[in-house]
Order: sequence, then structure tokens, then C-alpha cells
Amino acid sequence: MSRPLTIVIPLYQNVTQLDFTGPYQFFSKLPDVRVIVASLNAEPIHADGLTFSSLADLSTLNECDVLCVPGGGGCGDAMENPVYLAKIRQLASGARYITSVCTGSLILAAAGLLIGKRATCHWAWRDTLALFGAIPDSGRVVRDGNIITGGGVTAGMDFALVVISELFGADLAQQIQLGLEYSPEPPFNAGRPETAPAAIVESVMTRNTSDRAKRNASFERAARTLNSAR
Repeated sequence: MSRPLTIVIPLYQNVTQLDFTGPYQFFSKLPDVRVIVASLNAEPIHADGLTFSSLADLSTLNECDVLCVPGGGGCGDAMENPVYLAKIRQLASGARYITSVCTGSLILAAAGLLIGKRATCHWAWRDTLALFGAIPDSGRVVRDGNIITGGGVTAGMDFALVVISELFGADLAQQIQLGLEYSPEPPFNAGRPETAPAAIVESVMTRNTSDRAKRNASFERAARTLNSAR
């Protein structure tokens, strides 16, 4: 008997919880699909004030059909963790689809998986993809071959529907969308820097100044490591 289609979501400390719980909610509705949420050594993961435990051990996973890497404040540390990055490369090597949400695409990029590929990311970090030889794309969900990347955080739900449609067709994707009543109607048109008031964009960027400096340093080190190996 063949194994069920397997989706692996590899977590790390300080991941953004909605980056993976959003897609997970959609993926969990799929028939005959195994969704594995894992961390190195099955350690509990702290994310946005929540703790996720009883996870699978990422170290023991050797294959999957869909690899889905989430983003978050800890992505820089994950990119500089050679053990974590090696598992990303290993799982990606046999996956039908290599995917990510938010800054998870930077992890894919640091693993050398996006060289010459179009990919998206959270708007504040999107241009950083170029450090790793990827081609930044402003799309909400971007596909280049078997690589599907979603934009920042909430884009993970749109992303999940694209992946489901690719795997099982548009009808099932729409059934799941309806079942979850996913019909967003935000009260403000401020979800992208192109539409948000300039003062709001400036406020967000200012609030993230210290975090940006720390993350950028991690990204630059990871890019140097990748480029020196090419």
C-alpha cells in the first residue's frame, strides 16, 4: 500500500505561528494526506507567546511530497543553523513541491533552493531574496516550476488554497475555502505598503528598526555562506 501524500512543516524557535497554523488549518482538511509539523529533536517551539509541543522529530524525517517552510522572527537563526538547513535541503531534494510562507522563502533561499527562481516574501524583507540569487516578486502567491511561495503571514491562507488546487483541483480547494468561510473583508485597505497610508508604513518600519538590523546581519552572513559555497 502506498503511503499517503505527506506535507512537512519544519518549525524553529520564534517562528510566526500564523505562518504555519493558517496553512495547516487548510491542509488538515485534505483527504488521505498526512501533515507533519516537526522541529529538530522534537523540541517544543515558542511562537508569538504560544508553545507548540508533541511535535515530530525533524531529524528523523527523510522525505515528503510537499515541504512548507514558515517564516518568523527566528528565521535568521534558522538560516544559520547548519543542521536545520541540511534537513531543508534533504527534504526538498525529493519533494514534488517546495513551498514557503512569509520569510520562509529566505530560508529556502539560504539553502540554495531559489537561485534564479522567482519568489515572494513579506514585503519588508522581499528584496533580501536577491542576496541569495533569487528573483524577488511582489505577488501574493508566486509559482516558479515546483516552487510556490506565499507573501507575508496572512498570505499563507491564499497560498494554501493555491497548493491544494495544484494537488487536488480547484473544486476541492473551493469546498475547503467555503467550509472554513474564508472570505476576508478587512476594515482597512492597509495590508500592503502600496495601499497603506504613508504614516502607517513609516510607523511599522520604525517600530521594526532594531529587529531589522539583527535580521539583516543574519541574512547577510547566510548569503555569504551560500555564495562562498557556489
